[in-house]
Amino acid sequence: MPSENAQHVTLDGNEAAALIAYALSEVIAIYPITPSSTMGEWADEWASQGKKNLWGDVPLVQEMQSEGGVAGAIHGALQAGSLASTFTASQGLLLMIPNMYKIAGELTPTVFHIAARTLATHALSIFGDHSDVMAARGTGWAMLCSANVQEIHDLALVSHMATLRSRIPFVHFFDGFRSSHEVSKIIALDKEIIRNAIDDRWVEEHRSRRLSPENPVLRGTAQNPDVFFQSREACNLYYDACADFVQNSMDTLANLTGRKYQIFEYSGAKDAERIIIVMGSATDTVKETMEVLNGQGEKLGLLQVRLFRPFSVKHFISALPESVKAIAVLDRCKEPGSVGEPLYQDIVNALYEARQNEKYVGKNSHSDVEVNVIGGRYGLSSKEFSPAMAKAVFDELKKDKPKNHFTIGILDDVTHSSLSYDESFITEDPKGVRALFYGLGADGTVSANKSSIKIIGEDTENYAQGYFVYDSKKSGAMTVSHLRFGPNPIRSSYLLQNAHFIACHQSQFLQSFDMLTMLLPGGTFLINCSLPIGEVWKSLPQKVQIQLHSKNAKLFTIDAYAVARECGMGGRINTVMQTCFFAISGVLPSDQALTLIKQSIKKTYGKKGDLIVKQNWEAVDKTLAHLHQVEIPALDDNSGYFEKERINKFGIVDHVIQEIIAGRGDCLPVSVFPVDGTYPTGTAKLEKRNIGFEIPVWDEKICIQCGKCVF
Repeated sequence: MPSENAQHVTLDGNEAAALIAYALSEVIAIYPITPSSTMGEWADEWASQGKKNLWGDVPLVQEMQSEGGVAGAIHGALQAGSLASTFTASQGLLLMIPNMYKIAGELTPTVFHIAARTLATHALSIFGDHSDVMAARGTGWAMLCSANVQEIHDLALVSHMATLRSRIPFVHFFDGFRSSHEVSKIIALDKEIIRNAIDDRWVEEHRSRRLSPENPVLRGTAQNPDVFFQSREACNLYYDACADFVQNSMDTLANLTGRKYQIFEYSGAKDAERIIIVMGSATDTVKETMEVLNGQGEKLGLLQVRLFRPFSVKHFISALPESVKAIAVLDRCKEPGSVGEPLYQDIVNALYEARQNEKYVGKNSHSDVEVNVIGGRYGLSSKEFSPAMAKAVFDELKKDKPKNHFTIGILDDVTHSSLSYDESFITEDPKGVRALFYGLGADGTVSANKSSIKIIGEDTENYAQGYFVYDSKKSGAMTVSHLRFGPNPIRSSYLLQNAHFIACHQSQFLQSFDMLTMLLPGGTFLINCSLPIGEVWKSLPQKVQIQLHSKNAKLFTIDAYAVARECGMGGRINTVMQTCFFAISGVLPSDQALTLIKQSIKKTYGKKGDLIVKQNWEAVDKTLAHLHQVEIPALDDNSGYFEKERINKFGIVDHVIQEIIAGRGDCLPVSVFPVDGTYPTGTAKLEKRNIGFEIPVWDEKICIQCGKCVF
């Protein structure tokens, strides 16, 4: 029976996975790599606090000197009979591959939780796609994919259950940043549910296979051609049974929580002729799009892949509707030179085998119908995948000869692989409220918005979601926070396309970025500005003035840095701007909001001492006195200042690098980029971000050549 003590919590995907891994591990070896780092950090913090696992012990959490060391440590712990786990991504996962082959070859249960991230090819990228996981698919590990924060939490438990039952080691993966760093309101798995999900007999069986002086065995032999092949085939039955073990584990979870999962899960019209097959966070985007289009009379479907390895043809065919005539398979990776990306190849092979194999006849085998299957690439390095793009894929399937091996989300003007899409197609919940915040890395904007999401999600009846776009330069670069909240569950795994509230926490950004395009008519714009209120309007760029006027927007301003300095908080303006948001947005009554903000401050900063708490409380109290609404006057030709367009005459510098610096890199076509990732040197000087609020002046009379003014 589902648990009656369901507890709503607000957390991100990494914490959702780490909670389960910690509860079900005795040894956790870690080495931080973006975007998986916080999973290891949470485990390390919990261990230092003496938090116990399911069996009443504090796991041994050890940071190693490389990911290769982590894999070796985990391998050793497993062979000693321990329950062990780790977290990694990208090149970190690749460094573990040699040990992963060994762990799988020895049929040893464990789970690696992966915040899937781009592998460095022509360039390094810290952002998310499936290229790392796909590079490890030959290791013999099962691969289970989660689409959102709730799934990450639930399927983390399923993966630990299934690995113990099947003896196949598991990679549990989810999209780096898009899922790992999304903050969302979910239902937590309590200790009782986890206890009922894990049978100690599985643990005892794992223990019984450990290497021990009392029962010595030889493991890890060297074999010659006479026996290696046969030995390699000896494990087949375990892989044949694995998919059923995973589904049984999902069914057990459903009995305990009421949340049902399938390893291949179909949703949509029962008589759908066009379907998309995908895994990961794009699933929710496709589903949202499909539901809107089906409401307009379409017959569309979605098949979500959760268990990618071992790929079960039986379960796949049984999930596929018999009516389907055209399938688009979406892969979040690129394999240069291949006949198609990994998921596409598996789907094509599965359909072919089903048609050839008698045991699938009468089970949606499509033996009498030729299903047209096309494959496409999307979302590399966290490239946005929106409902408009999902609709374009569905529309492509209408054609007699749809484009195969397509791309979506970019403009490919070289090999012409890309599909065009209508950016005006929007599927946002009309009852939801959306807010955008432009901040500076390390100014506290992201932390404040995470706090706001928790306040809204845990202290109101609303659902809440937060996603944070980071620049790879991290501290000192722009961050964009995307917040959604409302009465309905939120499964929109894509960036905001419009907003009711936009805040600019650094006024200099207005000179470089067009941040008001997405403001809805009648919306609110908040700017952190050090100028007197009477000078704020005329300081705005002319384009910003025109946008505010045409949208009939409300404009508010505050000198957040003045408040922060007055309260002894230096450059940390997070509490000030958070208070402004609640005061202006009306999400909560003002008095209630201020009380909850102060409670959040006490919870967040209490361990740092009473002084920090009091400084932040003082900032809350003083903020409203410094917050002002700016009247928007009639426009005239002399209002605001006008930015002159640069003349493009320097080739790649102006056509590519300056466009990237200006935040317009998403719009650049394939043809402007170097094919091998080679760029001219000396271009860093072009990026003058002007983020310093205090500029040192050198006084030769008192200079002692300390060098501090440079820093």
